Amino acid sequence: MSIIKVKTGGITADAITDALIADDVVGTEHLTANEVDTTALGADAVTGAQLADNAVNSEHYTDGSVDTAHIADAQITTAKLSTAVFTGATDIGAAIADADLFLIDDGAGGTIRKTTASRLKTYATGKVLQYKKVQSGAWDAASGNWNITSSTLTNTGQTVSITPVAADSTIVGNGFITYGADVSSTTHFQFGFSLRRDDASPGNDDTEVTGGTPNTSFLDSEFNSSQQTRYDVYRITPIHLYDTSFDTTNEVTYRLYAKSTGVSGQGHQNRGGMLFLHLWEIGA
Repeated sequence: MSIIKVKTGGITADAITDALIADDVVGTEHLTANEVDTTALGADAVTGAQLADNAVNSEHYTDGSVDTAHIADAQITTAKLSTAVFTGATDIGAAIADADLFLIDDGAGGTIRKTTASRLKTYATGKVLQYKKVQSGAWDAASGNWNITSSTLTNTGQTVSITPVAADSTIVGNGFITYGADVSSTTHFQFGFSLRRDDASPGNDDTEVTGGTPNTSFLDSEFNSSQQTRYDVYRITPIHLYDTSFDTTNEVTYRLYAKSTGVSGQGHQNRGGMLFLHLWEIGA
């Protein structure tokens, strides 16, 4: 049988169809560069087996195409996060302030929420939420004197203040008062003290929160008749505070009340110096 040779010039355009081409005879060497385009590919025809390793990079991703379903568990580490995000890579470099934020799992239900440092303090039940050292008046009698000659408790004008973290806390205080008397003859005096919480409501008395009773302290003063010299007597006495009913997170002010009586009925003038307290706020 003779072979008929057909030159390409004798074949008209589009004369060779798929039916005239044997199966699996067209190799990639017969394809020109960029010959195969997306229209020549069937849907889902390119699989992972057809892709070279490490061939697909982020420039080929569409926005939003990477979701959590395509991220394996425990694959995102802190090294992948910016230091400005939740990484713990940078120390705060300062004392914790009330306005600082913490992240917390709300009810252990998997929902992360924020809370301020001040709210954490209110949760610390039975713990010291804050400590404050406060003072009113001065050691020398010339500064901040209070003169009490009444036998009933009278406002001395001495105050100390604290701003509670929580409204249901307890304020506990321990400290001392300096006081004295000027007398014109040998006599004994009785002094009583009380700390009262300030009540700014018109017509209302301040609220007593710790007892102050007569006989808290005795002052002895002797008058020297030959020298006609008057003796000033000064004392220090402890005072305590225990307040559970202020019910506010606004500043709370306590006022010192005092009373005095002369057993012998002599005239006298009290000399008040300093009210000093250590104040603790204890969580409910």
